[in-house]
Amino acid sequence: MPQASSPLALHGGPKAVTATKPAHHRWGAAELARLTAMVDQPSLFYWKGPQTEALLAEFRRTYPLQWCMPCSSGSASLHIAVAALQLPPGSEVITSPVTDMGSVIGILYQQLVPVFADIHPHTYNLDPADVRRRITPKTKAIMVVHLAGNPSEMDALMAIAREHNLFVIEDCAQSWGAAYRGKPVGLFGHLACYSFNEYKHVSSGDGGIVGTNDARFGPTLSKWGDKHYDRVTGGRNPETLSPNYRISEPQAAVAAAQLVKLPDIIAAHIRLGSRLLHHLQELALPGVVLPQIDPRDTHSFWFCLLRLEPTRFRCTRDEFVTALVAEGAHAAAGYIPKPMYAYALFQNHNFFAGRWPLRDAGLTTMDYRTVKCPVAETMLTEGVSLPISPAMTDELIDQTASALAKVARHFAV
Repeated sequence: MPQASSPLALHGGPKAVTATKPAHHRWGAAELARLTAMVDQPSLFYWKGPQTEALLAEFRRTYPLQWCMPCSSGSASLHIAVAALQLPPGSEVITSPVTDMGSVIGILYQQLVPVFADIHPHTYNLDPADVRRRITPKTKAIMVVHLAGNPSEMDALMAIAREHNLFVIEDCAQSWGAAYRGKPVGLFGHLACYSFNEYKHVSSGDGGIVGTNDARFGPTLSKWGDKHYDRVTGGRNPETLSPNYRISEPQAAVAAAQLVKLPDIIAAHIRLGSRLLHHLQELALPGVVLPQIDPRDTHSFWFCLLRLEPTRFRCTRDEFVTALVAEGAHAAAGYIPKPMYAYALFQNHNFFAGRWPLRDAGLTTMDYRTVKCPVAETMLTEGVSLPISPAMTDELIDQTASALAKVARHFAV
């Protein structure tokens, strides 16, 4: 790889990245064929619909989960999973502070308490030791987020769950194709949730799926996403309150076609992400901290998240990223702007019309203004995100590594 030493593009020098990123045509003949067949159907309703059944069949090729509920989004799949646990109001669910709001919406709507545990500084997933420290008599579940496609430490987390009789939900929205010790993520906990959001490895614009092999929850999954109607026996006599999170046949048609392509899509992400990391490992740039991946696991690289040690550079993280983008690289500062507990709705406890009924009723004393996860806070101020897409070429990946080297060497202390 070239070792760039010319002036930064930001200062008038030549760009390190000259390769263009080809347009990524995610949908094509396969999706069109299923949509065309769908138009001839007498119904577009999901239950026993041909497209939804095809989606389930394709999904189970990789994720052999006996009971599944395709739904309207990844957030919906997580809400369904949380609801299926039927935890008493005020129960606590430990999860990561570095994730999407979709991870905690269902927890809050079920009148439960998100408890944020800190993350590992190099995998960016839940730190099992801090999870253990956050357990109280009210803790009932752990929601594990496999961030960016890097599998979490499932052996340690499941051991904690067994020790304390906790349920485990795996949030696999960002980790299609990822594997822990050779086994696909989502097959370790009690429930697994996946997303077909626009920006995930596979997409139908939006959509999701929740699955389980646990007979305590499986037979009720469809009820929790379908107004608690019993589609098996028929009739409308809901036993409890459930939202309407049903998928539609058009969504299912596109998602089914996407899942046929899943092995090739994931292979491209892994190859390109691994190539980028390999180059950066060889460059061994002082102050550039690469993500840690256990060699026994498979990181599916939804994106590549690395960190910059601030004392090693004569610039801020944001200035570094500005220079990197000016070189033609695709990069962004950080991942989310701040840990979730620092969002306004948590700081103000503004969950329901400016109130938090759980606190008003004395069912929790949680005060998110006092929560601290130092590793997460530091990572989010030091992080740099590099997108990975099957549309990228080897040349683009190689030049991205060269651009990062050029900027790092320019700003090195």
